[in-house]
Amino acid sequence: MLSLLLVTACDKVDDLPLYETGVEPVLTASNTTIAPLPADSNKTVLTLDWSSPDYATDTASYKYIIQIDSTGRNFSKAVSKEVIGQRSASFLAKELNTIMLNYGFEFNKAYDLDVRVISSYANNNERLLSNTVKIRATPYKIPPKISLPTTGKLYIVGDATVGGWNNPVPTPSQELSRMDETTFGGIFQINGAKEYLVLPLNGNWDNKYSVANKTVPNLNQGGDFGFNLPDNFPAPATTGLYKLVMDFQTGKFTMAPFTQQHGLPDSLYIVGDATPGGWNNPVPIPSQRFTRVNSSVFEITISLTSGKKYLFLPTNGDWGRKYGATDGNASNINLGGPFKPEGEDMPAPTVTGNYKIVVDFLTGKYTLTKI
Repeated sequence: MLSLLLVTACDKVDDLPLYETGVEPVLTASNTTIAPLPADSNKTVLTLDWSSPDYATDTASYKYIIQIDSTGRNFSKAVSKEVIGQRSASFLAKELNTIMLNYGFEFNKAYDLDVRVISSYANNNERLLSNTVKIRATPYKIPPKISLPTTGKLYIVGDATVGGWNNPVPTPSQELSRMDETTFGGIFQINGAKEYLVLPLNGNWDNKYSVANKTVPNLNQGGDFGFNLPDNFPAPATTGLYKLVMDFQTGKFTMAPFTQQHGLPDSLYIVGDATPGGWNNPVPIPSQRFTRVNSSVFEITISLTSGKKYLFLPTNGDWGRKYGATDGNASNINLGGPFKPEGEDMPAPTVTGNYKIVVDFLTGKYTLTKI
């Protein structure tokens, strides 16, 4: 038995194979400026080719990962595509378009993309990075996932809201604002652990925006929604001010706490030497009181004097709270920009005249338009 063990212990294992070191692949692109039309969605708009890394195995087993990301992120949010044994890959217009839209890129606006290839053996050993190729690409417009309200308006209703299930709902406080062509949003006082729906027509129960299954985990913070689905939206667990945003392009909604200092005002006033009432507080009303358009937007048309300044007040006659510019010296701030509680005095436009001022607490920005 001892001799058998000795013989077995002396068996020599074959040497492991030794492979030569590969070389970094060189990547080229068929096109570096891409702006397809919707009709081109099924056409190839980008073909990538790269040189061989010359690994010491059969080329049919070489593994390649193509990565695409927005320029400047060092591929931290890259979208990947795997290829085995081939040194080329193509992308249809709709593939590239989906990648860009998932990054939140706007329609018909050019963006810079970084593209690279990572080569390796089939087992992922000896990963080699190619050079980075820059692509200038423009996403095209696709139909929204969820049909937009034909009324162009949305209202929130339910026991999660101040108005409860009463329909019609109180306006303008429970009307959403249209943020862009396919996005609506609003800021609302929400009762915790209750429910709500979103209506395209105030006072009408025939149609609604809702969810498929209200028990989906974390749906009270956001998720998928649709048209005339069977369940109500679940509200967050804690009562408070929340910002609801509904994106019809993606079919997604978010419900996030609105934590801005001073909260959301019920009224808004303008004061300052740029206004007819000067810095006198209280200001003259109704001429210097904003009109509330919906849950988060206020607007006013007023004469402003160039070279002067102004502020917004949530309570007339009270200097304890105010809203001003985030940066009173920012470029073009005399035509609007970001604002914040206790911000800097806002400079009037360079030309004296009548201006429409729109203040949006949902976006945190204000704009001035000469009338």
